[in-house]
Amino acid sequence: MIRVLVDSTVYLPPEVRNAPELRVLSLFVRHAGKEYVESQMDIDEFYSHIGDMIEDIPTSSQPSPLEVEKELEDAAQAGDSVIGLFLSSGLSGTYEGVIRAARVVEARHASFRYAFIDTSATGGDSTGGVLEALDAVHAGHSLSHCVQRALFGVQSSRIIFSPDSLAFLRAGGRIGAASALLGGLMNVRPILTVTDGSVRVIAKVRSQKKALSRMLAQLDQDIQEAGGLKHLVVHYIGSKERAVEWAREVVEPHIGRSVDVVPVSPVVGCHVGPAMGLAYQCNNPLALKITGNVQQLACTH
Repeated sequence: MIRVLVDSTVYLPPEVRNAPELRVLSLFVRHAGKEYVESQMDIDEFYSHIGDMIEDIPTSSQPSPLEVEKELEDAAQAGDSVIGLFLSSGLSGTYEGVIRAARVVEARHASFRYAFIDTSATGGDSTGGVLEALDAVHAGHSLSHCVQRALFGVQSSRIIFSPDSLAFLRAGGRIGAASALLGGLMNVRPILTVTDGSVRVIAKVRSQKKALSRMLAQLDQDIQEAGGLKHLVVHYIGSKERAVEWAREVVEPHIGRSVDVVPVSPVVGCHVGPAMGLAYQCNNPLALKITGNVQQLACTH
C-alpha cells in the first residue's frame, strides 16, 4: 500500500478525511503560554480573538521529530511506501524535518520507499496535490506516477488573499515598518499569492470591496487561461460570518456552484492576521505558480 502523509496546514475536504491511506502530522501553535495541537484546535474560537493578538503574536512549530520518525517507521515495518505533501519549505521546516526522519528510517529499512513533495503552498492550495495523489493511489498506480499527479496538483493550484491590515505582516518581519504605516494611512490592501513557495504581491487596492473584486478578477483570468475550474474554497482568518456572506452572496453566483468556507491553518493565519481569500485548482498548470523545474520539489527514494 502507498500511504499519503500530509501536515495539518492542508485543507482536507470531508469526503477524504477518513481515507485509510491518509495520515496527518500536526504542527503546533503557541500563544499566551499555552501550546495547541493544530489538528485538535477549535480554530474559530482561536480566531475569535485574533484581533487582540497583535501585541503578542502566536508562534508555531513543526511536527515532533519523534512523531514523524514513528509514523515513517510504522510504514516501513508494514512494507508500505509513503508519498508526503507538506507546507512550503519557504515558510516552515516541516518538509526538511520529514526528509531527515525518513533517512533515519531508511538506514534501518533499505527497501523503504518514499517520495516527499514541497507543495510551495500554505493551506487550501495544497489540496489539489493531495487529492491528485489520493486519486492515483486509489487507482493502483505506482509511487512514481502518484508523485507526478501530485506535482500536477501543485502546479495547477493557487491561493490569493487580502489581509485587513499590514500590522501582522509587519510584526512578523515580512514587510517594513514604513510600508505598514503608509499602507495603514492610505487604507492600502495588498492582494497576495504564493509563487515558488514565497508570498508575492499581485496588486494593491484602496478598499476591501476592491480587494474582493480584484481576487475574483484573478480567479477569472486563471480559469480562462488554465482550462477551467476544478474546485475552490473560500478561506478566512478571523470572522467566519463575513467569509460566509461573501461566499454565498458573491462567489457562488459568480462561479455558478456552491463552495466550502474554511479557516486558514492557524500556523499560517497567526502571521497574516484577519484576512479573506480564495484557494482553488484549475484543470491545467497556472502561470507564475512554479517558475522553475517542478521536479525539484520532490525528494524520492
